[in-house]
Amino acid sequence: MANKNKDENIHSNVSNRSVYSNRNLWSGILFGIGLAAFIDETVFHQLLHWHHFYDKSTTDVGLISDGLFHAFSWFATIGGLFMLADLRRRNAFSHMRWWGGKFLGSGGFQLYDGTIQHKLMRIHQIRYVENVVVYDLVWNILAILMMIIGVSLIFRTRRRPHSGKAVSHEHS
Repeated sequence: MANKNKDENIHSNVSNRSVYSNRNLWSGILFGIGLAAFIDETVFHQLLHWHHFYDKSTTDVGLISDGLFHAFSWFATIGGLFMLADLRRRNAFSHMRWWGGKFLGSGGFQLYDGTIQHKLMRIHQIRYVENVVVYDLVWNILAILMMIIGVSLIFRTRRRPHSGKAVSHEHS
């Protein structure tokens, strides 16, 4: 009977580590997406006035699209932070895995923006200048570098057991 309980506990701990590992990753990804979108919105849309989220209509429509885009970035950021708070509460937070997710989410968002929205959908460009290729290259190369850093951090944490014991306070 004692061996059966021990086996169940081992299986439960492995399952919990996997769940918490994935939650760390997704929390970081959501936060990274929200952060990249927030920086894009704040710097390139509002401060520099290089573009709006949707530039194929009037300025008013562009401003409305910016507001919706800003709301999206806010919800992604807050969602990632709620997940982070839960992980910390359970003592299941993995700094490196979360940062890996954050870099992967930020870079993934930026690459999606630079390729799908800028080039395929053509809903806006980074900047409306004669030689936009330079801006596109810098934008997409930075995105790929962020993704490489993220994947590297995630890979390094793939088999590393979490240092703290995951604790659930749901039934306390």
